[in-house]
Amino acid sequence: MFKSALAIFTSLLFIHAGLAPAAAQTVDNTTAKKPVKKVVVKRAVAKGSLNNREKLVRKVTVVKGKRQVSYQRVAVAPAVPVVPPVMTAGDIAGLNLTPDPLALRSNVALVIDQANSQVLFEKNSSVALPIASVTKLMTALVVVEAHMNMEEVLSVTDDDVDREKHSSSRLRVGATLSRDDMLHIALMSSENRAASALGRNYPGGLPAFVAAMNAKARSLGMMDTRYVDSTGLSSQNVASARDLAKLVVAAYNYPIIRQYSTDPKYMVEPSGHALQYNSSNRLTSSKEWDIGLQKTGFINEAGHCLVMYTRIEGRPIVMVFLDSKGRLSHVGDATRMRKWLVDDQSRNLTRVKMVRADEG
Repeated sequence: MFKSALAIFTSLLFIHAGLAPAAAQTVDNTTAKKPVKKVVVKRAVAKGSLNNREKLVRKVTVVKGKRQVSYQRVAVAPAVPVVPPVMTAGDIAGLNLTPDPLALRSNVALVIDQANSQVLFEKNSSVALPIASVTKLMTALVVVEAHMNMEEVLSVTDDDVDREKHSSSRLRVGATLSRDDMLHIALMSSENRAASALGRNYPGGLPAFVAAMNAKARSLGMMDTRYVDSTGLSSQNVASARDLAKLVVAAYNYPIIRQYSTDPKYMVEPSGHALQYNSSNRLTSSKEWDIGLQKTGFINEAGHCLVMYTRIEGRPIVMVFLDSKGRLSHVGDATRMRKWLVDDQSRNLTRVKMVRADEG
């Protein structure tokens, strides 16, 4: 009797707690088997000490089976701004829309058989464009025709430093060379300070020299031509391919210009220090070419330019390439043109003229 009363009392206690004995047993077993979840406390990383050139990099390592997290301060590489491609004056004028059968990289091309003045290839040849250092061909022509003392020693001054394009020069301020040497490296290697010194040491100074350049251009019938300096660094020095062909023929009459423009290398000693200059035109060293006169040029507005008087299969050929894209593209265009003249002689005896696509 007593045992029955005790059992009933125990059951009432479980019911009062809301759990049956079997349920309580199950809960206890479940709680014992459930894995204990570890709480990881992350340490805050102070970012206030970082500057705009640094960032934190999270690094996770495992040491003796334990995972460890650390942070390292690293420098951030500055973002490189995207610079849009420079458009040349020819591109702005739409000359790059002109197709041609040789797929030339030059926006302007003119090829003439000087034996009979026949135009063999023509592409945008009447458009006046910046001509860069091709200017120095006229600089040489004015210097030679002035009959000045070529042994006179000229000095490079602060006035000869390029403050427009900030181009480099191997001639330091204070360096001295003869007028003859200045002319040599200006033609062969396109030395800007030498060309500037030549113009500055003309009777009447640079303004008189530039006036003489423009007067000579008019006398040659170069009506699309204008000069403002003796170096070609200014984009205001402009000419058409037709005008430059006339300049090439006129300059070819002077042996000194022919020799100096085509020498592959030359040594000078400004102020007693030896400097070797190399030609700006690699074709002068090629055995495949017979070049009698040449001049290269480049500024951003003009692209790469090249004029030459050469012989191809015995024919005297004048070539003019303006506004070419790519460091050696003007040389490639000349090579492509030469191959065309050699391989297709029977076909190219007649004039090939290209007009802009937007002109129909």
